[in-house]
Amino acid sequence: MGNTKYDIEKFSSENDFGLWRIKMEAILIQQGCAEAIKGDEKMVSSLTQKEKTNMIEKARSAIILCLGDKALREVAREKTAAAMWLKLESLYMTKSLAHRLCLKQRLYSFKMTETKSIVDQLAEFNKILDDLENIEVQLEDEDKALLLLNSLPRNYEHFKDAILYGKEQDITLDEVQTSIRTKELQRQQDNKTDDNGESLNVSRGRSEKKGQS
Repeated sequence: MGNTKYDIEKFSSENDFGLWRIKMEAILIQQGCAEAIKGDEKMVSSLTQKEKTNMIEKARSAIILCLGDKALREVAREKTAAAMWLKLESLYMTKSLAHRLCLKQRLYSFKMTETKSIVDQLAEFNKILDDLENIEVQLEDEDKALLLLNSLPRNYEHFKDAILYGKEQDITLDEVQTSIRTKELQRQQDNKTDDNGESLNVSRGRSEKKGQS
C-alpha cells in the first residue's frame, strides 16, 4: 500500500460504525480494492486469480489498519476482506426487529428544544436517518421532511407553517434543512445586531454621564 495515509478515525467498537463504514469503503475504492469485500466468487470475472488474491490481501490490510484493538480482536481470525467485512456488519450493524423498532421510535419521537443548538440537533436527526438506512429501512423523502418540521421547537411555528402551506410543490428534506440552517444563521445575526445595539447604548449612556459630571 506504499505510503498511503489513513487519516480516518479508527473504529473502536464505540464510535459510529455507519460513518466509519462509509469512510472505509471510500479508502478501499481509492486503493482500487473495493471489489474484495464482495468475496472471491462475486468479484469482477475479468480479474485473474492472482489479481483477486492481491486485491483481497490489500483490502484486508487496509481494514486492519483502520480498526482499533478491541474491534480488531473480534475479526482478526477472518482470513479475507469479505469475511472480515461481514463479521463487522453482523456485530455492529444489527438488523434485528428490536433494533429497527428502537431506531424508528427515536425518529418518530424526535423533538428539538430551544436550549440546544439547532445545527447540532439537525446532525442528531440525520444520524438517526443514517442508522436506519444502514439497516435498509427506507423512508420517503417527503416523510423525512415532515418529521423534521414537526420536530422543530415552538419558536419555529411560523417558519413551519410557511414551509407547509406556502408551497404548491412537494417539500424535500434537503430543502427543509437548508431553510432551517438559513433561518438559524439569520437568527444568530439578529442576536448579534441586538447585542451590539445594547453595547452601543450602554457606552453612549456612560459618555453622557461623564460629560455631565
